[in-house]
Amino acid sequence: MKDIKSAILLFVVFTIICGGIYPLAVTGIAQAVFPKQANGSLIVGKDGKEIGSSLIGQPFSDPKYFWPRPSATSDFSNNPMGSSGSNSGPTNPDYLKTVGDRVKALRDTGVIGPIPADQVQASGSGLDPHISPESAVMQIPRVAKARGISEETLIKLVKTHTEGRQLGFLGEPRVNVLKLNLELEGVTVL
Repeated sequence: MKDIKSAILLFVVFTIICGGIYPLAVTGIAQAVFPKQANGSLIVGKDGKEIGSSLIGQPFSDPKYFWPRPSATSDFSNNPMGSSGSNSGPTNPDYLKTVGDRVKALRDTGVIGPIPADQVQASGSGLDPHISPESAVMQIPRVAKARGISEETLIKLVKTHTEGRQLGFLGEPRVNVLKLNLELEGVTVL
């Protein structure tokens, strides 16, 4: 009986510590030190309305917008409820067909020359909000034509929205598609 009481007491104590005190402490510290990140890195418009998150890819398929990476769950949907990779290897026939279909779809929009891999291959989570600067540049002729603005203006805009490597050496340069498209729409972000 003594062992059962000790086990129940330890269960209650660890439940309170691990299920209550620790999560509250970590949440409190995160809110105090990194409030924007702790709340989902939300992008808020000038009117105070939440537009999206800078951490989750948003679906764009209209030719007047820059397109994100394709989602592993379905092309260009970036549905956060279906976050997952495809788990298909580079020799999988279904994967090769999917990539081939994406290349064809881009060629049908007038893309010539090399196509960056991130425009036809989904990210590991299927929710990547960024594309490579090369992917953004590849899309400039289509966006310029659809919007009736000069390619030079879009080149400057892409350069402005190109983020460098984190801490100067981690990752690759990247462009946040949502932020770039919001700028195209003239949406002022706080």
